[in-house]
Amino acid sequence: MDISDPDIVFDERGYCNHCEDYLTRIALQTYVEGESEKQFEMIISRIKEKGKNKTYDCIVGISGGVDSCYTAHLCKEYGLRPLLIHMDNGWNTEISVKNVNTMVEKLGFDYVSYVLDWQEFREIQLAFLKSSIVDLEMPTDIAIPAAIYEVAIKHDIKYILPGGNYTAEGILPLQMGYHTYKDMKLYRHIVKEYSSVPLKTIPTFGILREFYYKFFKGIKKIYPLNYIPFDKDKARTFLMENYGWENYGGKHHESKITAFWQSYVMPIKYNMDYRRTTFASQICSNQITREVALEKLREPSYDVEKIKEDKLYIAKKFGITQEELEKYLSTSPKTYIDFPNNKNLISFVYKTYNKIFSNKRL
Repeated sequence: MDISDPDIVFDERGYCNHCEDYLTRIALQTYVEGESEKQFEMIISRIKEKGKNKTYDCIVGISGGVDSCYTAHLCKEYGLRPLLIHMDNGWNTEISVKNVNTMVEKLGFDYVSYVLDWQEFREIQLAFLKSSIVDLEMPTDIAIPAAIYEVAIKHDIKYILPGGNYTAEGILPLQMGYHTYKDMKLYRHIVKEYSSVPLKTIPTFGILREFYYKFFKGIKKIYPLNYIPFDKDKARTFLMENYGWENYGGKHHESKITAFWQSYVMPIKYNMDYRRTTFASQICSNQITREVALEKLREPSYDVEKIKEDKLYIAKKFGITQEELEKYLSTSPKTYIDFPNNKNLISFVYKTYNKIFSNKRL
């Protein structure tokens, strides 16, 4: 991590506040040999008991990426009966689609494809592009949990098993990854200001709805990858060797727009190299060394020729000219702080929640 994050603070040892938070708080919620296995077995038993006499005992969102595919594999290994769901926002790569189909076929689980209305979603995401906010993926980040909870309610499923994990995602500065699926105030403001599309069919979420599902509907989110010694590189190799899974490149690069945004736009326009967050998390979880991470950061985050092709594709997909795309990419960079938002409310709610449930992992 470095001072490209405006909120970063270093102590006398050279440790930044993000790493310090990881080591003192987040590390307590990651895998502990001997203890985590027992906790996970208890969780599995509870999921099976709650789902007894139902078609499914849990639901797993699957993107075609390493984390979600490995989570689906764990369900098979532990004898769970998940419903797999993929939310299609129109930006899937061919490899990610193939990976999803491969995992569904070889695991033998039921599968739902939740397809967004592209015309409406395009206008919503285009509004975020026009606004110049770094969180271009906020519409997707909101639609994914909204779709998953909607399907969970439909099938009376009480457990959601995301592929998120702390070993590769424990560190993410707020200005690089704001509370994107929780802040409906920010979301609605940008859609209203930069588009003329009404919110009709695209599902929405937000912090209030999250707590409604959690406390009134009794739906729990369990992150299996935090209960095992999860190593992303080893998991990737395992999936390739055992399922015929194909590698798609960098983190979240199973989506064409995400790959373009994180590898090219964020470092060029916003001076935010997303790789730093992943490497910092892996350093804190002892998966790689700082020296290895620094060496990897010396490599370019994108391929110049591929970016040219991506720009042509993305402009056409959005229904705008290349000149318009370049204009939007060249406007002054902004983050959530430049727009009306619910940061204070979200921070208060989570501080209160963490204080009450700080000793509980379930």
